[in-house]
Amino acid sequence: MIPAIDAVGSPRQDRDMSGRRVLVVAFDGVQMLDVVGPIEVFSVANRLDAEPGYSVQVVADASGTVTTSSGLVLGVSAIDNVRGGVDTLIVAGGLGVRDARHDAHLGRAVVRLAQRSRRVVGVCTGALLLAEVGLLDGKRAVTHWASCDHLAERYPAVTVEPDPIYVRDGNVWTSAGVTAGMDLALALVADDHGASMAREVARWLVLYLHRPGGQSQYSAHLAAQAAEREPFRALVAWIAEHPRHDLSVATLARRVGMSERHFTRAFKAETGLTPADHVLRVRIELARRLLETTEFSVSAVARRSGFHNPETMHRAFRRRLGTTPMTYRQAFVGPGAA
Repeated sequence: MIPAIDAVGSPRQDRDMSGRRVLVVAFDGVQMLDVVGPIEVFSVANRLDAEPGYSVQVVADASGTVTTSSGLVLGVSAIDNVRGGVDTLIVAGGLGVRDARHDAHLGRAVVRLAQRSRRVVGVCTGALLLAEVGLLDGKRAVTHWASCDHLAERYPAVTVEPDPIYVRDGNVWTSAGVTAGMDLALALVADDHGASMAREVARWLVLYLHRPGGQSQYSAHLAAQAAEREPFRALVAWIAEHPRHDLSVATLARRVGMSERHFTRAFKAETGLTPADHVLRVRIELARRLLETTEFSVSAVARRSGFHNPETMHRAFRRRLGTTPMTYRQAFVGPGAA
């Protein structure tokens, strides 16, 4: 059993750990990484001398233990024993949220703590528990891609944005699934201590990149893997390999020997996306990767990813990611990016 986590460790013994109190709400069936992922982010920030530091406590309906969805056991404190103010209230997700959101005692406790918190956070399907108790009413939110439709249908007062890896609406933050909780925690550190601290935390955790919230949680290539039948399986692979080609519906339909109308219907039935939407996602994904990992100019990135000119790519980024190519690049390599 992993012992109860009462505070995030730091090599400095004289640190005032009361500055930013973080509570993580857990329950039986919680996703382990939803809990420990954000905690590790705060822990590294402490070791890098973030001031004020973070103190973290994992709480649940009753003191004792909770069993995570992977079978590991976490020691927890009773949520009713929490006294005083809270900086950040985090509600984790996992398969157990199906039962946890109908736990009236836990729900009341979450609402009570939210009223005493500077900000409220839902990691993965933790958003469902927040929505159940009304804390997402009138808010924009995201959750794991597999639960976005359920969140939107069951809680119509919530504006669900299914694509981003995290969303902030006022003092309420929500993230996509599992590892996106670490991205959200990095964003919280950036909000508290600046982007340079968040980038340093990401570097120490050997996270590939500190992803901005606008980055899609659901890769176009993952989406297209639903294509199991030929000729669509071969076609989506060809599209990925030839983003600079003419990828109009007419051209793609001719390539598979179908009429445009029949091809459009069949492609969407097979992949869940229209041909145009899939092509756009592929090109945006390639452009993102080039912006993240190369020093190509924005114009060169636009050409290599099939947008042909920066203006077209700029409009696509604005529409789909809510940011510009230059701002997106700066989020990865810092303010000095060209």
